[in-house]
Amino acid sequence: MEYRREIDGLRALAVLPVIFFHAGYESFSGGFVGVDVFFVISGYLITKIILSDLEHGRFSIVGFYERRARRILPALFFVMLVCLPFAWRWLLPGDMKDFSQSLVAVVAFSSNLLFWKESGYFDVAAELKPLLHTWSLAVEEQYYLFFPVFLMLAWRIGKGPILLIMGLLALGSLVLAEWGVRSDPALAFYLLPTRGWELLVGAFVAFYLSSKAGVAPRRDVAEAGGLLGFLLLVYSVFTFDEATPFPGLSALVPTAGTALVILCSSPATAVGRWLGSEVAVGIGLISYSAYLWHQPLFAFLRHRSLTEPSGSLFFAMALTSLFLAYLTWRFVETPFRNKAKTSRSLKFGGASAGLAFFGLVGVIGHVTDGYFGRNPDDAALLIQKTARETGRSKECWEKLRESGSLEGACVLGDDSKPLTFALFGDSHAATLANQMDLHARRSGVSGYDFTYIACSPIRHGSDAKNDANSRVCSDLRRDFFDRLERGGLPRTIVVFARWTLRVERSRFDNGEGGVELGEDDPWIVPGYLATGYVETLGESIKSSVMEMIAAGHRVVLVYPAPEMGWSVPLQLVRAVQYRGVLNDHDASVSLDVFRERNKRTYRILDEIGEHEGLVRVRPAEFFCDTYVRERCVGNVSGLPLYYDDDHLSNFGAGFVVGEIMKHVLR
Repeated sequence: MEYRREIDGLRALAVLPVIFFHAGYESFSGGFVGVDVFFVISGYLITKIILSDLEHGRFSIVGFYERRARRILPALFFVMLVCLPFAWRWLLPGDMKDFSQSLVAVVAFSSNLLFWKESGYFDVAAELKPLLHTWSLAVEEQYYLFFPVFLMLAWRIGKGPILLIMGLLALGSLVLAEWGVRSDPALAFYLLPTRGWELLVGAFVAFYLSSKAGVAPRRDVAEAGGLLGFLLLVYSVFTFDEATPFPGLSALVPTAGTALVILCSSPATAVGRWLGSEVAVGIGLISYSAYLWHQPLFAFLRHRSLTEPSGSLFFAMALTSLFLAYLTWRFVETPFRNKAKTSRSLKFGGASAGLAFFGLVGVIGHVTDGYFGRNPDDAALLIQKTARETGRSKECWEKLRESGSLEGACVLGDDSKPLTFALFGDSHAATLANQMDLHARRSGVSGYDFTYIACSPIRHGSDAKNDANSRVCSDLRRDFFDRLERGGLPRTIVVFARWTLRVERSRFDNGEGGVELGEDDPWIVPGYLATGYVETLGESIKSSVMEMIAAGHRVVLVYPAPEMGWSVPLQLVRAVQYRGVLNDHDASVSLDVFRERNKRTYRILDEIGEHEGLVRVRPAEFFCDTYVRERCVGNVSGLPLYYDDDHLSNFGAGFVVGEIMKHVLR
């Protein structure tokens, strides 16, 4: 097969934006399109190889998979092997369990399915997953399972029917992707059916260039086409961002750009010369290993740092990934690609042994809850154990999701005892559930758990993403207020949510290096364009509470719990590992920062006013300016008050629930 230097240069143009995007450089806001470039390149090269073999009557499925194994597995296994001791030493049990599951998923060629399933509200931030990037390898591997077999079986019917079938599949995949980005973005992002059209774009290019019609275009056409493709790629990298609907119709820009570069570039064109330069080709040759290395390096750097690492540290890690990539290409990739040095039986035997080994390590890590107890430090173990004890119940949320109404709600306390209260709110309210259940049982009462993921307890408002969870939330809130009007709720309603995130719509930055990971809040309120978002949201919160009071209910309104900005258990374990002891101010935030962050939220809640049926509980009174002067603490006596950066642990919830239940039982 003819070697094209510009294709390797194109790989460099794909991998560098991905690396700098994951490093957090805002100028590379669309760097994620590098994966789409890889998809098109893979589709092109694989199809070109298969077509050549079919035309010469030498295509072999076994031979095809042998080449894929030689290309993919040695470097992948090597990187995974190097990750193991660092994961063992640095990851908390929960993170280690997730890592173990990803090991199994990688060797089962299904990591895209795992990360799709894990992409829920409480998932570990993507930035902390060492093997998250393997989702794209899984997409390609799944494609390799189907496409070569399809071409081999369909070859006898001719290229015309094959192209027609491919065209229909590509169109269907693109339509599905466009639907997915609007209704289920995680599904659209991770799965082959919504990504397959990108690989097929590369396949179409291969079919065209292998046909008689695929003659080199005129010089001026080639120059213009290659330059246009290059500009489309550059435009995608620097103008797309996480708000861009992707991979729907927007993905046509980088994929079309990649296709144009492959079709039109050559050593005779300007783009071909740029991409064929020594530097570009050199980076392109090591691009696969660079892609494998960068995510684990960045993830472990974040796990090991007390604060979000600086840009200079990330740049150093980016350079390190390129250095390690060169070594891996030189001493791992290249030797295993040499057919003469390794027999087919040795390749398949080595691949099988690697798959079995990592699968076994992963399974054991899963069943042992992340090798829980491997850290001999008693303080670290106690922190981790406390952090694992949370108030949220996935089973309860599943019941609500399945029922689509509050009929599926779990009961707190003894369900044979009188229903005296309802807990109404989002996941932050759910953190109170276990402690409220315990207090209710002791007191001989019961109550409903009306909490759901990201579901604020107000009548008006919705998640702009309009995904499955937001639709369930809308149904549950509608059912709640319908029941309120009918008089079908217990007398006391405990109302709690992460109010401040809704008001400010931005993730928390504690000003000391703790920056909450994840997207800004997409919550919207009907009619806010006319009067202002905060004002409209404030009126919605106040009117919702007043509606409960007017219906004759006692409302226990819980004010915001202090946000931390960093994972409290992780910070505490790091402090133990670094210093050997914990201080009261470890994983704490400034009281002034808390006040400034919550100023507008407090004003909204305070403006509800004093009413006979309204009582207020302020978690900050327990956590701020009590244990440490002018600080809001994240631990008491070395035990974490939070199980992440903003959700209370069972231990933390206990401080708040005791006060709440005084009013519930009154």
